[in-house]
Amino acid sequence: MHHIAVIGISSFGYYMCKYLTETGAAVLAIDVDEAKVDSVKEIVSKAVVADATSRDVLANFELDEFDNVIVSVGESIDTSILITLFLKELKVPTITVKAFTEDHAKILDKIGATVIVFPEKDTARRVAYTMQSKNLLEYFPVGEDHGFVETTVPPSWSGKTLMELDVRRKLGVQVVLIKEILPENKVIVPTGDYMLKDSDVMVVVGNNRDLEKLESLE
Repeated sequence: MHHIAVIGISSFGYYMCKYLTETGAAVLAIDVDEAKVDSVKEIVSKAVVADATSRDVLANFELDEFDNVIVSVGESIDTSILITLFLKELKVPTITVKAFTEDHAKILDKIGATVIVFPEKDTARRVAYTMQSKNLLEYFPVGEDHGFVETTVPPSWSGKTLMELDVRRKLGVQVVLIKEILPENKVIVPTGDYMLKDSDVMVVVGNNRDLEKLESLE
């Protein structure tokens, strides 16, 4: 079981608590606002009212023994930076921080944040990609330039093997998973001789520019 702490019960922090718990993690939620702590106490393993801007307070939680600590404080960049700095000093192995601006992200990177996320930016990008394509079902960014897409099989690909299509050479992308709906619902890692069906859903990884080429396929 993973042990994860969430510092700051913002909207992002609340849903991190919810979904991490659903995946089986033991979650410690920390916020200075008692009402916010009350909102998650029935969801997480432990919810505590505490001021995370105090290094001594953070030290009491022995966060260096957690698998990950997520910093998701509200709109205060200074608070986010201060907490991240303290967590680094306390030797927390993995520190995930919600960033508000590019400059904020640069500072977080300099002081030792392990993972920096832009929830609103990433969500907007996912929605934008999905809206512009008739084939694309979902988009998952991986950094600034790469991502995964979940997409239906273009009609021109149906009945052909992945080896025939040779998408890695021709398009610069890789089909890594197939959600096979028919004849039975299952997920497979395809080999080159797998023949695509129009009922399949593909998970494709690549550079964003190359993934955009999938939109124009018929």
